[in-house]
Amino acid sequence: MNVEKEFLIPFKGLKAGVYTYDFKVDDSLFEAFECPEIEHGACDVRVELRRLETMLDMQVEIAGKVEVMCDRCLEDCEMPIAYEGNLVVKFSDEPGEYDGEVLWLHPSEDMVDLAAYIYESIILSLPLQRVHPEGECNPEMLKRFQMITAEEFDRMEAEIEAEEEPSTLSEDAKAKLAALKAQMEGEK
Repeated sequence: MNVEKEFLIPFKGLKAGVYTYDFKVDDSLFEAFECPEIEHGACDVRVELRRLETMLDMQVEIAGKVEVMCDRCLEDCEMPIAYEGNLVVKFSDEPGEYDGEVLWLHPSEDMVDLAAYIYESIILSLPLQRVHPEGECNPEMLKRFQMITAEEFDRMEAEIEAEEEPSTLSEDAKAKLAALKAQMEGEK
């Protein structure tokens, strides 16, 4: 997929009315924007364009799935994408900044490129915490990240002290160990 041309909508010559455009998103969109978050993706995009005299009003719907890293177990995790948004395209000789809702184009333009808008909409529709449904995380990885209890910490501390002579444990190491223990007790 050539991302530079895949998400273009030619609007010059369109009469006032409603037009529908469908696009397919695949991995090449995320590769083009060098997106480290999304490893794979497949989405369908539907754009309903309302051509008015002085602007374009677009209703955009995106549905599909992307593959991201699970925040809990670090394995691949499939996230559903469901996005509905509105993009207004206005024309001006001195275009303003794109603010997420209004895209400014010079009156001489004859096409609008939706690649960046679609990419941003997919990224922003991802949840803040990206995790597998309960029970689907890799159990081996979860064991590696399991926090130890205060009792386990005390047992480990006792084992270390028993293995080493008191003179070999520096005051700095003892202070660090005490600080870690205090921090763990404060998190209860």
